[in-house]
Amino acid sequence: MKNLAIVLLLCASAALPLHAQLHTPAPTPAAVPADSLSQDIAARSRELNSLFNDIWQDKLRHEPEYATALGDKRYDDQLSDLSPRAVNDSLARGRAFIERLAAIDTTNLPHQAQLSAELMLRSLSDDQEAAQFKEWEMPVNQYEGLQLDLPQLAAHTSFDTVADYDHYIARLAKVPVAFSQIMTNLQSGLDDRRTPPRFLMQKALDETQAIATQKPADSPFALPLKNFPKSVGPEDRKRITEAVLDAIANDVLPSYQRFAKFLAVAYIPNCRTDPGISSLPDGDAYYAFRIRQSTTLNKTAAEIHKIGLDEVARDQAEMLAIVHKLGFADQKSFNAALKADPKLHPASADALLATYRGYVAQMQPRLPELFGTLPKARLEVVAMPDYMAPNQPQAFYDQGTPDGRRPGQVDVNTYHFADRSLTDVEAVAYHEGIPGHHLQISIQQELTGLPAFRQQSYYTAYTEGWALYSERLGKEIGFYQDPYSDYGRLEADMWRAIRLVVDTGVHSQHWTRQQMVDYFHQYSGLDETNIQSEVDRYIAWPAQALGYKMGQLKILELRDRAKSALGPRFDLKAFHDVVLDSGALPLDILEAQVNAWIAAQKTTH
Repeated sequence: MKNLAIVLLLCASAALPLHAQLHTPAPTPAAVPADSLSQDIAARSRELNSLFNDIWQDKLRHEPEYATALGDKRYDDQLSDLSPRAVNDSLARGRAFIERLAAIDTTNLPHQAQLSAELMLRSLSDDQEAAQFKEWEMPVNQYEGLQLDLPQLAAHTSFDTVADYDHYIARLAKVPVAFSQIMTNLQSGLDDRRTPPRFLMQKALDETQAIATQKPADSPFALPLKNFPKSVGPEDRKRITEAVLDAIANDVLPSYQRFAKFLAVAYIPNCRTDPGISSLPDGDAYYAFRIRQSTTLNKTAAEIHKIGLDEVARDQAEMLAIVHKLGFADQKSFNAALKADPKLHPASADALLATYRGYVAQMQPRLPELFGTLPKARLEVVAMPDYMAPNQPQAFYDQGTPDGRRPGQVDVNTYHFADRSLTDVEAVAYHEGIPGHHLQISIQQELTGLPAFRQQSYYTAYTEGWALYSERLGKEIGFYQDPYSDYGRLEADMWRAIRLVVDTGVHSQHWTRQQMVDYFHQYSGLDETNIQSEVDRYIAWPAQALGYKMGQLKILELRDRAKSALGPRFDLKAFHDVVLDSGALPLDILEAQVNAWIAAQKTTH
């Protein structure tokens, strides 16, 4: 009962300011020798940093795939334990960490140390609150899950030595257990009436079958065999090749085949048919939690829906101005012309990639005009892997390793390339690349003096809000000269505004999938491939898409507040550095940071 009480206390305190949840110390006697106080602060700082390190090492140890993606090789022979027991153990460790954190007095510690304590408490508390919604019982959809995560291991692993390959072989041998655990969790979800929509799981089945039917040598799991480093000699290459192909043939592919059969026979026929999360037993409460988690704001679904309607109207007015300037009567006729114009569609997959690369190259030399701090990490634009492309967005960012050995990547979706529009490529290049995700995440990874979890933190509203905000920075420095590209910028913004309407529509107002599609067609000229993928994404990830527009609006609000307060003393580069120099933050904490900066600027001028 003690552990349950802790969980209930955390859930009840979620709305309190974080500083109110941390340990409140007894008043310090007035006459404390300076040396003693300094030693006390140093001791508490060491204790706090030790706790942060323990939590971080615990995460890497129990999420070995994540450690691999960060370039940490210690667990390259392991896969995560996905069993119910592992879930319960993780929650128990989290409660123990909360108790340790609450026992540390953060009074008089440096600002960033106090901020780290607040952020860690919020993260640990969210994990405990999320547990009531049993997210581990719905671990698979067309966008994420073991069937997609495992093939990416090859690309995220650095193969430098024979030992690296041997660890990979050992990891492949654990794939059958991982799929067995996932199937157990999915069966528990069936028992608890917690399932994704049936039509989404059919897409996940298609992804699974696409890999299950491949020849071992053609599988993405065989990628490490394509390019051996010089450190691996001929005899080891032969042995490794045989062992990897044997593991793929006897461990990996049969596991995919069993999983496909389970989905087709036992799972999908029993999945829910309603697309909205409100159809789950506690769906309304779960959606409210997901909104808070994604936006880091205290907004209801109804409030966000209204904001979305207002933003759609604003974007539509600006888009119509361009449409009329180009000689078209309305958006419908303009969008029809866009779809029919071959010059506004890529002629090939390579041409689409080249367009993205051109916009990234255009932005690179202009970054010093906007930022005082620039990242060192390299950026590449690459084609998205074929096995995931059909159900993915037009592009996404895959961050590099902190040591810079693997560069950041903009993965471009070349599936059905001829159907894709080029009008919004400029905006998406800035969003996924620079000055969007690559710049923000790389700067965060390169920050010094912060615990590791701060260098890798992610808040949807901040991270995606920054990337959406970045799209309009190109306009402010003179890009989007082509009116069709400028229309694409507005259409990309409209796209995110529409998300506020259709996400809340399906999950809180019982919209059908077709209503979502129809709303997209009514207010945007997005191509059909993107529309179909997008609506399924919002259904699969309740509230995730809300963070983009809500985050962008908050950053713009804070920027306007700073400009109004500081007048001619406002420095855009300094504002951007304040937004970026503490890594990803919940929006309420970002607001406090900016307010403090504004106050400091007033007193120093």
